[in-house]
Amino acid sequence: MTSQEIWVYAEKHVGIIQPVTYQLITKAKEIAGDKKVVVILFEATDKKLEDNIKEYGPDEIVVVKDDRLKDATDSEIASLMAELAKHRKPNSILFGATVVGRSIAPRLQAKLNTGLTSDCLNLTFDGDLLVQIKPSYGDNIMCEIICPDHRPQMASVRPNTFEAKKSNSELVTVTEVSDLSFKEAKRVKIIEETPLLSKSDSIANADRVIALGRGAADEKAVALAEELARKLGAKIGVTRPLTDHPKFSGDDQIGQSGNAIAPRLLINLGIHGAVQYTTGIGSAELIVSVNKDPEAPIFQHSDYSYIGDSVSFLEGFLKVVQ
Repeated sequence: MTSQEIWVYAEKHVGIIQPVTYQLITKAKEIAGDKKVVVILFEATDKKLEDNIKEYGPDEIVVVKDDRLKDATDSEIASLMAELAKHRKPNSILFGATVVGRSIAPRLQAKLNTGLTSDCLNLTFDGDLLVQIKPSYGDNIMCEIICPDHRPQMASVRPNTFEAKKSNSELVTVTEVSDLSFKEAKRVKIIEETPLLSKSDSIANADRVIALGRGAADEKAVALAEELARKLGAKIGVTRPLTDHPKFSGDDQIGQSGNAIAPRLLINLGIHGAVQYTTGIGSAELIVSVNKDPEAPIFQHSDYSYIGDSVSFLEGFLKVVQ
């Protein structure tokens, strides 16, 4: 019989729990109802990362301890998680839609013979069913996907889709597991791990973002936006069409096929507001949008709206911040 547990995979990198884990814990608690939120953490015996997770208030943290986890492959982790899932029979399992999550989740899905919905934008429960919401048909409509006949239900969510909130709960149970059968991968071994250079300047982590669309693609608008970004300490992001601009690339793209962002301030310039873009800005705190079209959908997602051209707006803004 399936338990009423919602699992969150605790993703870590060079010994640090990744923010998407805390975001998923917060969302799981929001939709859980009478279900139990359980975080699954794999770590070596000399680590104690569960203390960081406790601050976000899951009901339980299951810590799988094994010194071989220090250099475990995604395949090895998927095998351990499958064994644990077959024993505890969770209702659902959530992953971050990251490089790591996209590697482990489908391996686990295959081992458990269940379904997996990737890159969800929202999650909710309809009774026992996890309703997984994501764009489909060229990102033009939002689909509700369910897995009625198999358990656990599995979904991945991109970082910054949900907000992480710390909890005052002190009733977090920690369960250590050390008796799972560690099945070493035969084809792949991790022989060395080199941390990437810091991505603290990534647009996904930016506190302030100026986003450019087709309506702000000319050289004058770009130059003014760069000047304003320097004065505000902001990063510049773009919609998909502007990734072909000489100054930008796919790393700067915001939206469903780019970055999901969560800045305190987002200024949209010349962006119409298609769902492919707005799915990436749902966690922004304050949104200011500029567009010539008073009916532009972007205004429905904005706290402040300016109907006019981007160059005039930028010139006026720069005078204020001189």
